[in-house]
Amino acid sequence: MQRRRGQYDMWKAECQKMVSVIGSGKFVTTPLIGDDGEPTDPSVVGAKPSDNKVLQWMQLLHQIGLDVVRTDRALVFYESESNQAKLWDVLSIYAWLDNDIGYVQGMNDICSPLVMLIENEADCFWCFDRAMRRMRENFRCTASSMGVQSQLGTLSQIMKTVDPKLHHHLQDLDGGEYLFAFRMLMVLFRREFSFADTLYLWELMWGMEYNPNIFAKYEDPDRAKTNAPTTAVNDKVLKQYGKFERKNLKTGHKDENCALAVFLVASVLETKNKRILTEAKGVDDVVKILGDITSSLDAKKACTEALKIQKKYIERTKKA
Repeated sequence: MQRRRGQYDMWKAECQKMVSVIGSGKFVTTPLIGDDGEPTDPSVVGAKPSDNKVLQWMQLLHQIGLDVVRTDRALVFYESESNQAKLWDVLSIYAWLDNDIGYVQGMNDICSPLVMLIENEADCFWCFDRAMRRMRENFRCTASSMGVQSQLGTLSQIMKTVDPKLHHHLQDLDGGEYLFAFRMLMVLFRREFSFADTLYLWELMWGMEYNPNIFAKYEDPDRAKTNAPTTAVNDKVLKQYGKFERKNLKTGHKDENCALAVFLVASVLETKNKRILTEAKGVDDVVKILGDITSSLDAKKACTEALKIQKKYIERTKKA
């Protein structure tokens, strides 16, 4: 643990040399770099960025600050500027280290609960880093694709299988690509459940998806693939797996995009089945109906329904 904390402190000091406000208990919401590429405030950024990586990172920092201001505003915890600054520091340092994706809006929603629950900032960073190793592909967006697109495709297939009537209705509304579910999958239902229920839901989901190779997967993905079971496992080994993952192993279901989160979205749609079928005349109506559930869903009930949908989906695909 001490080694991890020391590593984080080193990275933080490196970032602080470039942007002095990092680690000060404050954060920025205005651009640090002007259109001419020069620092807007020499007291914060002392010199013109030395290379493109530094420039792109500095251009991100005020956007992270703006997102921090909007994060969980109703919670007393974030009435403190120092707590907001802690969230900003963790996200800013993560963005500096992730050369591939950097920072994308929505990461603040994933990081916020960790900042609240974990007092030590370095420990918080490492928990967020591991959470992002699990979820970072959700945030990989290009001009032609978005991170959760494959999961949305799987969701479409699930709904077509378990509730063809609702699926065809959504198709008629031009909602067959399920883009209205983008946010649910990207930030794991942070807006659909209350803060407390979100934490409960994440713990429940990750427990149900647990497998003995999960830590190796985040530390060394190639080694984890090598060690993954290729044949049926016995009952003793199966007991080490979470309920959702155990079902996949028993049935030989291996689609990586069939995460529990996708079945959770399906369960949310099923709770609003009647309203969508009778009231929705377009995709905007679907968005509004789903928007009405903000912070009002029951996490335990949603997970129970998701497992039922998983079972139904596997049974019907087998018959097909």
